[in-house]
Amino acid sequence: MEVTEELSEVKNIIHAILKAKKISRMYPNNNPIYIKTMKDVSDRFDGFFRHKDDLQLIFGKNDIFCNSENVYHNTEKHDNLALLFFKDGLRELTFKKGLSPEEVEEFIQIISMDFEREATEDDIVTLFWERDFEKIKYVVEDAFLVDEQDYEMKAMRELKEKASAPDVNRAYNDFVLKSDEVEDIPALPLTDGDFKSFFDELEKEAQDKTWKLFNILFEMFIKAERREDYREIASYLMKAVEYSLKRGNIHPVTKILSRLQLVIDGQSVDAETKKHAGNIMRFAGNDEIICMVGDLLDSSQIEEKDFADFAAFLDETAILPLIKKLGELKAIHGRRMFIEALVSLGPKDITLFIEKLNDSRWYVVRNMVHILRKIGDKKVVNSIIKTLRHDDMQVKKEVIRALGELGGDKAITALGDCLHDDNIQVRKAAVVALGYTGSDTTKKIIMEQISGKYFRDKDFDEKKVYFEALARWNDEAVYDFLVRILKKRVFWKKAKKNETKACAAYCLGLIGRRDAVSVLNEYKTASHKLLRESSFSALKRIDDGI
Repeated sequence: MEVTEELSEVKNIIHAILKAKKISRMYPNNNPIYIKTMKDVSDRFDGFFRHKDDLQLIFGKNDIFCNSENVYHNTEKHDNLALLFFKDGLRELTFKKGLSPEEVEEFIQIISMDFEREATEDDIVTLFWERDFEKIKYVVEDAFLVDEQDYEMKAMRELKEKASAPDVNRAYNDFVLKSDEVEDIPALPLTDGDFKSFFDELEKEAQDKTWKLFNILFEMFIKAERREDYREIASYLMKAVEYSLKRGNIHPVTKILSRLQLVIDGQSVDAETKKHAGNIMRFAGNDEIICMVGDLLDSSQIEEKDFADFAAFLDETAILPLIKKLGELKAIHGRRMFIEALVSLGPKDITLFIEKLNDSRWYVVRNMVHILRKIGDKKVVNSIIKTLRHDDMQVKKEVIRALGELGGDKAITALGDCLHDDNIQVRKAAVVALGYTGSDTTKKIIMEQISGKYFRDKDFDEKKVYFEALARWNDEAVYDFLVRILKKRVFWKKAKKNETKACAAYCLGLIGRRDAVSVLNEYKTASHKLLRESSFSALKRIDDGI
């Protein structure tokens, strides 16, 4: 293919890309016009690759170059394809032979986004990085922090001076990667003063450019070669995390943590890179950062989903900072979100929660028991049982509930002991918890308590709790037990025993067995009001199938 023919093909490809960019915004991807346009772009690439192995485009502010020749020029700001790439620091695109129609379509969809209007903090470089194209490669110039016009003028001048050289790529790379004035420059060109100046400029911008900063620093980080560079860039990324959160902006932080996690999980990433990526991740879970995030959540400056996305990247080193801040949060939704994060992290180091069971603050102890209950590790039962001695009623009730859900012989024994507590709230909570265990041992304990000679003297509300718990076992043994209570002849203390009968009728209604109808019909006209009403309600419940 001759040079003029090749440049004509390149111009046709650019024209097809521009057309597809407009069509992508106008029609859904199942529209025939959309499908035909995407195919046209793919076909033009295929035609070019029949003679060449790759197509390399170099971007100026208003121009696109191929083999040092200008193949696109546009001085307008609107729909300027060159500016679209140039303003995000993208200096070079290379399309390789074998480019699939799917990659072509995804490329078009990315460049068709309206980054000024759509609710996104991403830019083209970020989306290219996340997509990780196989046959589309790009070069991002970190130096685009400097004045774009000065950069472009210098870049174009360098290209024109070396246009006659046999290797145009080398001419471009000489400018991008090398400076005549400075040899062996370090990977990190920012000093403390530069970093502060950048922050000051960000404060003046109406539009938040924080993610741009993260993106630059991350690119520097993954390209670093020396240990000193890793440490310095990592420290700047940590400062950027702190800076972003101070401004109430958690989204860039979550996005950079996501990228760092990919680095840590990457099989081809060297140990030094992973080590420093891990340090940044752990920094996001330290006392100061967690405190800032907690304050943002407490004051509703960030959404619960945003916090959940952030918390997903924390490790066990964040447990103690989360526990500490949990005790300081004022909003219920904030405490709930912190608890959910701790439940997720808890299995990684459950001993930290057990140690906090001895805290002097009752609400901290209650929270720890609640979290241990949600984690569901039965190994903590012994530690939780000791907390039953706590003076605060809310702590005791949370412990009882935890023992009921965790279950096991030791938990059941401890709950059985609580049935004899002096406080009715403790006793009622223990009965409910025993019902949750669902074991035959528990069923036997409840039935024995109901059959005991002192049961008739309990308050009606407490009796009712026993029968509500017993309704969890819908079996023949429980059914026969309830029928026996209803049919038992009463000779003394009729009022108290009729209360127990009323509870039995109520329980038969909860169980919902239709063979209980004939028994309940005998008592729907009983002289004792409570027994009569309970029998009638049970019959109605069974009839309605509730």
